[in-house]
Amino acid sequence: MGYYIRVLGKKLHNIPVQELREVTQPFVLSISEGDDDAWEQPTLAHKSGQAIAVVEKNPVSEGQLGAEELREFFDEVSHYKPATAVTWLQHYLPTVKVIYAFQLLSGTDVDDGWMALHSLYSAVWKHAGGILQADGEGFCDEEGFTILWQFTEHVTGQWKMGVIKNGRWIHFEMSLGNELHRKAFWSGEVPDGVKLL
Repeated sequence: MGYYIRVLGKKLHNIPVQELREVTQPFVLSISEGDDDAWEQPTLAHKSGQAIAVVEKNPVSEGQLGAEELREFFDEVSHYKPATAVTWLQHYLPTVKVIYAFQLLSGTDVDDGWMALHSLYSAVWKHAGGILQADGEGFCDEEGFTILWQFTEHVTGQWKMGVIKNGRWIHFEMSLGNELHRKAFWSGEVPDGVKLL
């Protein structure tokens, strides 16, 4: 199973493929399922043909993959921290209308492949609205700050996070490897000494 980044969107309308091609130039965006007006599975690749990512558009409707995936997320989030983010997500997820799943492929780490992928999923996110989810990282709020911890125990580095207090998000940057920062975040608190954003 590959590594995925997902946009959990609130708007189901079609995104013009030409707009996506413009933001990903000079990389190649081809449609393997559907057509330019109603695409379902575009592939982003280098000019050499090496694939960067495949995108699947899965509307959230009963009996479809999108609805099944959303149910799995709903069940899964309850096993993570902080509890305040779990509650927020359990109220938010039922409003999601479409899931765009970006499967990262070998071309992501070659010749600015990551930059092209970022441009593509940012454009999709801008059109669809909603929140983000990344395997091995967690869920982000509507501004892109990580709100639910799904990292491995050995993760390190600076990361942009958010906790909800009195109905509003407080955003900050913390050290993922700092045990005190982790414990505060897991408790739904802003860690001491972090930079607010």
